[in-house]
Amino acid sequence: MKPRILSILYIVLLAPTLLFAQETGTLTGTITQEGKAPLQDVNIYLPTLSRGTSTDKLGRFKLTNLPAGQHDIHISFVGYAAVQQPVMIQANETTVFNATLKPGDLLLEDVVVQDQLVQETNTLSQVDIRLRPINTSQDILRMVPGLFIAQHAGGGKAEQIFLRGFDIDHGTDINLEVDGLPVNMVSHAHGQGYSDLHFLIPEIVGTVDFNKGPYYAAKGNMTTAGYAAFHTRDALDQDMIKIEGGRFGTFRNVNAITLFDKQDGDRRSNAYIASEYFRTDGFFDANQNFNRLNLTGKYTAYLDGNQVVMVGLSTFNSRWDASGQIPERAVAAGDITRFGSIDPTEGGETSRSNAWIKHLKTLDNGAVIENQLYYSRYDFNLISNFTFFLNDPVNGDQITQREARNIYGYRGSYTLDHTLGGLPLQSEVSAGFRYDDVNDIHLYHTRSRKVSLNDIARGDIDETNLYAYLQETLHLTHKLSINAAVRLDHFTFNYADALTPGYDRQSVSKATVSPKFNISYNATRKLNVFVKSGIGFHSNDTRVVVAQNGEDILPKAYGVDAGATVKVSDRLLLTASAWMLYLDQEFVYVGDEGVVEPGGKTQRQGLDLSLRYQIMPWLYLDGDVNLTDPQAKDAPEGEDYIPLAPTFTSIGGLSFRWKNGINGSLRYRYLGDRAANEDNSVKAKGYFLADAVLKYTRPKFEVSIVAENLFNEAWKEAQFDTESRLQNEIDPVSEIHFTPGTPFIFKTSISFFF
Repeated sequence: MKPRILSILYIVLLAPTLLFAQETGTLTGTITQEGKAPLQDVNIYLPTLSRGTSTDKLGRFKLTNLPAGQHDIHISFVGYAAVQQPVMIQANETTVFNATLKPGDLLLEDVVVQDQLVQETNTLSQVDIRLRPINTSQDILRMVPGLFIAQHAGGGKAEQIFLRGFDIDHGTDINLEVDGLPVNMVSHAHGQGYSDLHFLIPEIVGTVDFNKGPYYAAKGNMTTAGYAAFHTRDALDQDMIKIEGGRFGTFRNVNAITLFDKQDGDRRSNAYIASEYFRTDGFFDANQNFNRLNLTGKYTAYLDGNQVVMVGLSTFNSRWDASGQIPERAVAAGDITRFGSIDPTEGGETSRSNAWIKHLKTLDNGAVIENQLYYSRYDFNLISNFTFFLNDPVNGDQITQREARNIYGYRGSYTLDHTLGGLPLQSEVSAGFRYDDVNDIHLYHTRSRKVSLNDIARGDIDETNLYAYLQETLHLTHKLSINAAVRLDHFTFNYADALTPGYDRQSVSKATVSPKFNISYNATRKLNVFVKSGIGFHSNDTRVVVAQNGEDILPKAYGVDAGATVKVSDRLLLTASAWMLYLDQEFVYVGDEGVVEPGGKTQRQGLDLSLRYQIMPWLYLDGDVNLTDPQAKDAPEGEDYIPLAPTFTSIGGLSFRWKNGINGSLRYRYLGDRAANEDNSVKAKGYFLADAVLKYTRPKFEVSIVAENLFNEAWKEAQFDTESRLQNEIDPVSEIHFTPGTPFIFKTSISFFF
């Protein structure tokens, strides 16, 4: 009797261990698109186990500790037909399940609410790319929820950006990348972080990875309000020729051609080239004479199923004339129309050529190692006149800003999925550098664009950023994940002033540490709750750094977000977050004047709301509302407004797709009134605009009509409270100076696919 009792106790105690060991297995695989490359961020879900994940950069996924037996697997990705079928998990074994997805209808039900720390690319980017009309590079930036842009120099200058209560100028507080190439120009002739995206051809954009706040270790300098990383297509879905024309002498041609597409077993290689030519006279009284040419090529090779090599080459050139910003008083007096100019000789030219190579490889232990080298050659020449005859009553105040720059960079990372105490853990370590060699960065006083009167500032800049970061993502349960990271950035700033009597090179070095901590909880397949926190920074201009002897040159940004994404139904997706961002003291180099100005501490807090609703299988509604309370902390009450900081913005619209090929959208943009100076005594007027697109799409061609500013609203795109003096005035006047927004304009296009 006693031995029998002991045997029963032994079986009872040992059975769970044996059961666990015998009844769990691993599921892994690769998801690819039909006849093309692997797909990243595909949703993998096992509904009976409430377990899910998403694919990585190589299209791979892995789920561990799954009970042995048969389970249904659901695979979905926006714009592709979903796959649902049973899979058998073998005990103590790894089951391999590969799948190929075919293009399908755009269904919101295919969007899965994923762990914020697992999914690398923001899910909504794919939805928005397919639903929103993309006509120019500017439209790409507008896809980021809550982001507004304003052009105020003839179409060729980088746009002014607004996001989360920031007037970001041309990119000081948003990190922008294209295929791993940095877009932001540090210590730029016109402004810190200057970001010109016009070298990107909209039709070859594949995905847009975007997020807000300083919470991401992989994103360093300028990532305070957020970041946007654009990824071009690895392969073309089809070759195309597009011809577009419209009012004001507007013409655009886009070509995208596959050079070759080969497959030999596990090896596959693809290469394509694309071009864009754009020109317009513009809607101003003075001809804009705007011309832009883009050429780009990309090669992608998948080797033996565990390696990828990518090579990219591109070049871009544009030139234009500009009417510039004009004072309200000149329009009110009838001296000029709202499309007129005070100095019609403004304008500019710029060019950029890029080359990069990237290599990804899976090691024997399952880790992924990634390396990228890049180089950019950049030239810039901008002629502006903001104050007219304020400083020089005879010749006027026209200035020219010029630079020639070489950018060299490298980034490498090692990512490993392993366990910690039996819990899944992903570790990533990364390091890299960026070196900017800026030659003859020059600000000088000119007349009529050609006559050089005197130098204001001139010199050479060398700026180096070395960085490294470590981040760990631990899955405490199948629903709860935490991410902890720390990033180290070291800068060396060198400036040789060419206007001093002797050779004078000033050098300053500084380092900063940026910790991050994020939590994600997938309560259900339809609800994710998150809290994000972290410290970010933006560097100041090298000329600021040496002028301030290295003090307060890397001002920090402290941020926290708390929110949730909920899929209310198969057709309704909502995201809401409350956030706060606090910025340290900073110094600002005013490139238009060649001086250093102090700036104080600021605090911003707000609420972001996003809605995506599929009203019917063919009809979609999307909307974004962003509320912000920006405040200068060191200023007295009533004088603590942040000039031009947006407080209320909203973007949205209706899109439809009929099976007969007719599709289109009706969209709106709203920007509320905002303070134009520190005491809110001068306001920048808001606007409400509506645009429409109508297309007829067939397998071999597409015809489209685009109408912008449907109601012909007389709106002001860029606005500044500026002190200026006209030639016939004795005393200067401070008031709103503006660039008029686009009047009603229509464009038609035809595209051929083959």
